Amino acid sequence: MNKLTHFDASGQAHMVNVGDKPNTHRIAVATGRISMLPETFSMIEAGTHKKGDVLGIARIAGIQASKKTSDLIPLCHPLALTHVSLEFVLNKDSSSITCQVRAETTGPTGVEMEALTAVQVALLTIYDMAKAVDRGMVIGDVHLLEKSGGKSGEWRA
Repeated sequence: MNKLTHFDASGQAHMVNVGDKPNTHRIAVATGRISMLPETFSMIEAGTHKKGDVLGIARIAGIQASKKTSDLIPLCHPLALTHVSLEFVLNKDSSSITCQVRAETTGPTGVEMEALTAVQVALLTIYDMAKAVDRGMVIGDVHLLEKSGGKSGEWRA
């Protein structure tokens, strides 16, 4: 098993030194889901929510969040993201919305945290915009689907 890299030899937390790592094209894809009442789902799907385009605003929020990840997660490196995209899949049968994020960079460290942060904030934005009509929404199943680039290469869930 690999050791936890955010701790030094004496057990103190530190930011991992990536200065000697080569710049490579790195991609991470993450996903998560929010479940809600059928009425709430229908309102979001139809775009009739009084606050406007819920998914459009959630998309922008997710992109913004990906760019702020190092401000939120203490030991994350600030990254120059080269691409971030969010896709929403609406599932009427389960009254749920799945968010999938693809984040990319060319650099010495991966973009997994940026993709995961974007998913979480996009789903939280949906919750925030619809909580007046449905406080029982549930966010879950947030996880990394795949990553590529760097020394560890390809990984898929």
